[in-house]
Order: sequence, then structure tokens, then C-alpha cells
Amino acid sequence: MRNFFTLFKYFLGLLLLVIVLVIAGVFFALHQYKPNLPDVQELREVRFQIPLRIFSADGKLMAEYGEQRRIPISYAEIPDTLRHAILAAEDSRFYEHSGIDIKGLSRAAFQLISSGEIQSGGSTITMQVAKNFFLSPEQTFVRKFNEILLSLKIEQELSKEEILELYVNKIYLGQRSYGVQAAANIYYGKDISELSLGQMATIAGLPKAPSANNPVRNPQRSIERRNWILGRMLSLGYIDQSDYDKAIQETEIARYHTPDIELSAPYVAEMARAEMVRLFGDLAYTEGFNVTTTLDSTMQLAADNALSKGLIAYHERHGYHGPEAQVSLNELDDEARTSILADYSLYGNMHPALVINTTEQEATFQLRDGSEHTLHWDAMKWARPYLSVNSIGAAPGKASDVLSIGDIIRVIPNEENTWHLSQLPRVQGGVIAMEPDTGAIRALSGGFNYYHSKFNRVIQAYRQPGSTFKPFLYAAGLENGYSAASVINDSPIVIHDISLEGEWRPENHSRDFEGPIRLREALYRSKNLVSIRLMRDIGVETAQQHILRFGFEADRTPANLSLSLGSADVTPIQINTGYATFANGGYRVTPWFIDEVNVNGQPVALPENAGDAFKHSNSRLNHDNPEDFRILDESTAFIISDILADVIRRGTGRRAQVLQRNDLAGKTGTTNQQKDAWFSGFNRNLVATAWVGFDQPAPLGRREYGGTAALPIWIDFMREALRDKPESAPQRPDSVVRARIDPATGLLAYEGQPDAINEYFSEDSAPRRRARLPGESANQVLESLFD
Repeated sequence: MRNFFTLFKYFLGLLLLVIVLVIAGVFFALHQYKPNLPDVQELREVRFQIPLRIFSADGKLMAEYGEQRRIPISYAEIPDTLRHAILAAEDSRFYEHSGIDIKGLSRAAFQLISSGEIQSGGSTITMQVAKNFFLSPEQTFVRKFNEILLSLKIEQELSKEEILELYVNKIYLGQRSYGVQAAANIYYGKDISELSLGQMATIAGLPKAPSANNPVRNPQRSIERRNWILGRMLSLGYIDQSDYDKAIQETEIARYHTPDIELSAPYVAEMARAEMVRLFGDLAYTEGFNVTTTLDSTMQLAADNALSKGLIAYHERHGYHGPEAQVSLNELDDEARTSILADYSLYGNMHPALVINTTEQEATFQLRDGSEHTLHWDAMKWARPYLSVNSIGAAPGKASDVLSIGDIIRVIPNEENTWHLSQLPRVQGGVIAMEPDTGAIRALSGGFNYYHSKFNRVIQAYRQPGSTFKPFLYAAGLENGYSAASVINDSPIVIHDISLEGEWRPENHSRDFEGPIRLREALYRSKNLVSIRLMRDIGVETAQQHILRFGFEADRTPANLSLSLGSADVTPIQINTGYATFANGGYRVTPWFIDEVNVNGQPVALPENAGDAFKHSNSRLNHDNPEDFRILDESTAFIISDILADVIRRGTGRRAQVLQRNDLAGKTGTTNQQKDAWFSGFNRNLVATAWVGFDQPAPLGRREYGGTAALPIWIDFMREALRDKPESAPQRPDSVVRARIDPATGLLAYEGQPDAINEYFSEDSAPRRRARLPGESANQVLESLFD
């Protein structure tokens, strides 16, 4: 026993000597090598890796990009309870020592002497800051020595508050979370100030072993660590017994919380991300950029819903393609069924489901969460078999005509807490809406579902626009001697054009001919032959050059007569931008969608190559003279707008009258073989375009036109976008005059003519000639006009 005490005293003396020597060596080294240590002042200017966040114009989070999820907080924002939990777990003497805790170093020295290796560092919070910001994580004596030196220097130059603030924002806490605020969000979906005592203790227990103590991956070990910290807090007097007793009884409810996306707009979020990476490279993901877009959350939701509804409706008109897959349910329990469904993604509100039973007019299905539901007959009786785009099979009579046990299907929840049979659309589409005055994009939906297909059809899909292109040609006509009252012959024509590869015998969609017809009526009734004659008369190249002013691409805009029928290749955003010119009185605008980029609320100075996607770089918005961007006479813009209002009042867009507004104008478009369906329309404050088609161009079906496939989408969008908004039609400029004309000839009506109508003209295009005398035949006048 005496030998044991002798040995113990010797060992204790040796340990104390080592500690004294270490401390003496540390202070000597600090004095000797201080000039060679990193500059601690850098910590005051440290920039944490903070992810890129994209927001709507009304402040709703749309997306977050970056490997590290971090939300820095100030010292004042650290709850006292969390601060005490961290001190109890990591460094209870933090406010007393000068960066080195003698007890901790004693423990480390004992481990070093007994094992020859450093098993635990005895690190203070200050030492962890030194390691995390300046040193590598390797466990070596040299690194530990440098850590001690840096800790002493940090304590000399920074306050305790600054050190703790750096610590709580830097530490890794598992699940991509860096810092306590991010951890609170990820594990509990809350702000750090909203956590309970037990939850704060759980987070305080993570720095030691973020994976092993993770409450999501290893809840039992996390609870053990939490309870140990709570015991430490009790012994240190941070909490009382009742607090302790209550906290250790808390049920662990941690789960992985994704970023709280408040507005799903992934197509625009991706556009914004790509622009930021183009400008800043990988720094876009780490510098804490907050990007505010121009999206209106109400309009964006309306665009997504309208497009989804329209594409689903198209497929229901064309029949049911059958289940996505068929599996055998023999001896499969609920867990196995759920496992099968896990392979099928949820797209929007379209859920994958497994049919587990059918009766005469009902079916039972299971969802991915294991719950079972009933599909009633009214929800599936639409599902006649798809045969082709032009034909469907016989109507089903019972549930088994549509579904079989083991079918993997898609279902959509209804507002009445029931379910509707659906299917993933094979057809695609896009919706774009913007302010005509500024070009600010207010809504953009690039397809049925971004996670089903990331191809953004609004900005990437080049398609033929059909008759939606005609207003640009008619605008060229008005600026080259024509008026809305000009009469053109709607009659058969044969075109001999080398660029069109021989003879071309175009037809009207209706396959009939009206004979002489006014330009206004020809446009709102979409007469192909009138468009061709108009373009031929003003000249193909003259028309093309005028059309290119609207922003279309020259190499995709052919200089031949087929252009009059919309043979150009355009994107929905280009068509929409062109229509903005009619709505805003004749100005060319450039679409943009990034309003501001800031870090910590301070605007970021953008590089010179920021581009027109950014408000600060958009040339028109930063120009002193708007007239420099005029591409259309204001009288032409107004008259075309008024004709397009007739499309809704009495033309191919009459279905839009359901909105019961008098300020709407627009144009349908359908291409050859119904491969593309369009509708573009506007009022004074909003211009929107809807497009429907297959990604690989193919016929939509012989009864699918712009007015049946695209216009309903546009209507559903505008119903919500303009809800409670006052009517706002383009105002007639002073340069536009109104005159009474003869509807048959387009000339001035004679006094008292009973069938005379009003028409708008620019001041220099108003007719001077009287139409005819009472009793005189209109045909006689027309003959003289065409002679």
C-alpha cells in the first residue's frame, strides 16, 4: 500500500510538473511566436457559408441551394437556456478562464501520459473556435499546441460574447446543419427561441458527435446525451429540479425538416439559381445571397393550378392510358405494399396508389403512407380506353372495366375529401404572365411538374405559334398603309414560291371563303388567306423586318409567305413579350425576374455582365427616355388591341367571356395538324400566354385547338390573377380617331346609313371617300376598289 501511495505521489507530481511546463511553454511560445499566428481580427470579418435563397416578390421562400444550411444569429439572439446548455455540455468555466481550462488540460495530459495518445482534447469553446476557423481537425500534439496558442490570442482580442457567437454559428450539428439556428430548423422545424428545454439540451449535445448523438438517426443515444446535459445544468444551478424532471420526460420528436418552402415555383427558382451561378460561380452557394424575384405568389399558384388542370382535362378528353404498372399482391403485407409505392414519386397533388380491391362501382387503394381509401364510380367513369388522339373506346360500366387489383395508378384529392382517378400527362404546356409596362415576370410555369420534367418550356421550347403570330403581321400592315377598315379579298390563292418548295394552296381553317372582308374581321376570325395577301402586298421582307422588332430571332423567322400563318419558331415567353407591346402602347420590353440581390439586407452590387434578367441591369427600366424603346406607333398598338378585344367579344376567344370583364383582348393559335395550341391575351396591367403541345411535336387531336386546349388554361389563370382587380383596358390615344363606316366597303358611311358601324383609325389613315349613295350596291363600290 505504501508503494502505491509513493507511486501515486510520484505520478501526481509528474503530472503537475507537465502541466506547469506546458502552461509555461504556452505563454513563452505565445510571446515568442505571436507574430506568426493567424490574424484573429479576421474573425470579426468572417463570412459564414450561407446558402443561396430565392424569394417571391411578397417574401415567400421559393428555394434554398447550398451544401451547408446555416442561419447566423447574434449573441443577443442566443436564448439564455441554450447558452447554459452549451456551457454545461462543452465549457462550464467559459466565462472564467482565459481560453485554457486547467482541469481540461489536466485530463488531456493524464491521457497523454497513460496512453501516449490524445484521446480527448479538454477543449474550451475558445479552443474549438480556434480549431474550426484556423486549424485542421487532426488529433496531433502540434495541432493541439497551436490551438492553445490561438485560444490565448483570441481571448486577448475578442470578447466572450464575440467568441460564443462565432461558436454557435460555426459548429457542425449534423444533417447539413451548421450553427444552432439551422439545427433548430432542421430537427424541429422551429426558430431557436421556440425550442423547449429538452430540445435545447439535445442540440447542445450534438457538437461532440453530430452523427452518433443525432436525434433523427440515433434517438436513444441522443436522449442519453440530452439527459446527461440536463443533469449538468441542474448541478451547475442553471435549472431547478422541476425543470429537470419535466425536461427528461420530454418525448423526442425530432425529424428531418426540409427548408420551409412557402411557394413552389421551381422553374423560376432554377432560372434564378442559374443566373447567380453564371455571375458568381460556386460563391453563389456560400455567400448568403438572398434573391428576390418578381413572382407574385397568388399568380404563380394560379398558373400552376391552371396548367395542371388543363393538361389533366386534355387527357381525360382522350381516354385512359391504363395503369403505370401491375404487381402481384399475393402474400404481400402492408409494409411490402408501401415499399412498392415508395418507388413512385409524388408529383404535385398527384399521388401514386396501389389498387387492392374492386367492387361493382368502387375500388379500394393504398397510398405511400399505408392509408387506404375508396375511389367512387363518379371519380373513374370518365376513363374510357385511349385508342388514339382521335378516338377512345367504349364507356366503362363497372370499376373492373377500368381498374384491376395490383394496378399502380394516380389519384388526386378533391375538396370534398374524396379521390379522383387521374394519370400523368403525356402532353405538356407552359404559362407565362408579366407586367406589360415593365416586363416583370409575375408567374411562370414551365411544365406540368418540375420534378417530373425539368425542361422549361416557357423559355426553352421553340414551337410554331400559328395564328397567335398574326397580330404582329397586321401591325405591320397598319404601319404600311392599311387600316382596320381596309378590305382584302378572302378567296382561293395559289402561291408559287421557291422557298416554299413549289405550289402552295393555303386554306382557311373553316375551308370556306368570305370574299371581300375588312382587316378587323379577318384578324378576329383568323382568316389565313387574308393574312397571306396582306403580307404579299406590303412585301415579305418589309413584314419580316417589322415583325423582328418585337424580339423574335431572325434565323427562326422565315422570310416567306408562310410566316403570315405563324411558321416562325418562337418560345412562349417571346410571344408573351410581343403581346406586351400591344398592351403597353407600343413599347418593346425585356422580360426580367430578379428584382434584388442582397446579403444581410444590404443590396449587392452586381457585375457588369448581370444581364437583363436583373432589374438593375434591364436597359429599358434604367433609361431616361422611354421613347427610345418605341417599336410601334401608339395608334397602331391601340387599334390592334381593340381588334384583339373583338377576338373575345365575337371571335375564336369567346369562351373568355365567362370572366365577365370588358378589358380583355387576345388571340388563339393552332398550328397544322393541331400540333400546338396557344392563347395569348392581356389587359392594360397583365399579359399572359398559355401553350399546350407534346414535347416531341405530334397532333393533339382533330378537335384540339387554341380555343379548346390553351384558352381554358388562360381563363383559369386570369380568373385568379385578376380577381378583385378593377378593369383596366388600354386607353385610346389622342392620335386615334373614330369614324362611322360602311361595313361592306370600309369607306365612310353616308349620312343616316342604317348599318353603319364605328371604326378606329390613326389620324392619317381615316377614310376620306364616301362608301356609296343610298340604294347603291356595295358590290359596285367593291368592284371599283379592287379594280
